[in-house]
Amino acid sequence: MVYIYKKVIHGKPYYYLRISRRVKGKIIVKDIAYLGNNALELEEKLKKLPSYNSEIREAYRNIKKFIQGEYYLKKARELELKDNPYLNKNFLEEIEAIRLHFNGHFLRQDKKIIDEAYKNFLIDFAFNTASLEGNTITLAEASKLLRENLTPKNRTLREIYDLQNTEKVFFGIISPNREIGHDFIAWIHDKLMENIDNRKGYRQHDIRVFKSNFEVTPFPYIKADIEILLKWHKEHEHRLHPLVLAGIFHQKFEKIHPFSDGNGRTGRMIVSYMLMKKNYPPLIIKKSKRASYLDTLALGNEADLNSVEPKYYKDLIEYLAEELISTYWSNFNV
Repeated sequence: MVYIYKKVIHGKPYYYLRISRRVKGKIIVKDIAYLGNNALELEEKLKKLPSYNSEIREAYRNIKKFIQGEYYLKKARELELKDNPYLNKNFLEEIEAIRLHFNGHFLRQDKKIIDEAYKNFLIDFAFNTASLEGNTITLAEASKLLRENLTPKNRTLREIYDLQNTEKVFFGIISPNREIGHDFIAWIHDKLMENIDNRKGYRQHDIRVFKSNFEVTPFPYIKADIEILLKWHKEHEHRLHPLVLAGIFHQKFEKIHPFSDGNGRTGRMIVSYMLMKKNYPPLIIKKSKRASYLDTLALGNEADLNSVEPKYYKDLIEYLAEELISTYWSNFNV
């Protein structure tokens, strides 16, 4: 297997084509070519290595992912980003590299290529957001259901509708041109819960969140608390980095827990909508990191609905940054 290895010396990158082979049970790693220190020249340098064409072709997707990442990271660093109390500089640069690639490269592709990438993303997103709430449909089953309309065996109708509804809602918000308000939040929730739960609108009863150690908003005050949240959003929309804005909004929304069911799925859909509204790509919160996700959400439960103190939200924002970075290049590097 070949891949590009970056060595940083005194802040300057140096790139090498490296090969990894298993020999007699041991992994042998060797640098086979120096590719210079300019990310913009990596592709041209690789073309001048005909003796490794087959290996490079086999690893093309990962090599392309690396090159694109390095190219746009270099462009992001040229922006000289300001310090952010919720995100360290490395996270900021990685996120801005993603924004630059998303708008400057991905969204300029042929419509069919874009549609296919969004479809692939949606399947992964739907599987993970549903799985976080206990849905047992596997990723392979989700793909067959949403691509070929093949219903998985031994799964409930609720689980099937869960994924199908997620697809409909996601493609319904992919062109973000609606204001975030009571009606929009209710629309997302109602569509996600279609054929699953017929209780529409904000809940009319008190609930306890299973295994949580915080009190959600009592039902008579839900609309008032959502009103406070919407006002907070409007006041901070142009003050906070879009990922910070979406993350804090998500935590506050989940603390209110305005619906009888579907709060997590609704909240995660709103996060992606808020990012796309600000020209960032949507993100996937993975089932495999469920514990970290819930732990970082819980840190904000001590804050009030108007708070923006980093001590309550920094861990959550950095968690979301990791999720955005780790999933972006796999889904939108076309």
